[in-house]
Amino acid sequence: MPSPRRSSRKSAPCRLEWRPSRWQCRAQLLIGALLPWAALQTDLPAGWGVPVGLAAMALAWLEAWHQARRPACSIVLPGDDGQIRVDGEAVTDLLMRRRGPLVQLGWRCAGRRRWRLFWPDTLPPAQARELRLAVQAMRISR
Repeated sequence: MPSPRRSSRKSAPCRLEWRPSRWQCRAQLLIGALLPWAALQTDLPAGWGVPVGLAAMALAWLEAWHQARRPACSIVLPGDDGQIRVDGEAVTDLLMRRRGPLVQLGWRCAGRRRWRLFWPDTLPPAQARELRLAVQAMRISR
């Protein structure tokens, strides 16, 4: 019986592109539309409910617009002991958190902590698994 071939210890790099989620923007718009009604259900003085609700709705919609216009972000996790790169810039201290279908990826760049949230419409299950395995492999190798 022939002996099995040796497998390579190197893994392929994980390349992801983060882009704004349509689901997140729609959820923010829906919640923003419900804010005037929510403000009316509070114990605010009678004259304050509508203006506060409309201001909250405007801010929620402004945030949704801001999120939808964020530029795409390229993330590369090398298969070997190379540097993690985000938009071509080397980063450190990579952290991944899973919250149900959401994946939160964080890193440190120029002394500041940065985060990107992947919704299911921006990160298919196969890429989520690839990302999880790449992050685990990086922890083991370091």
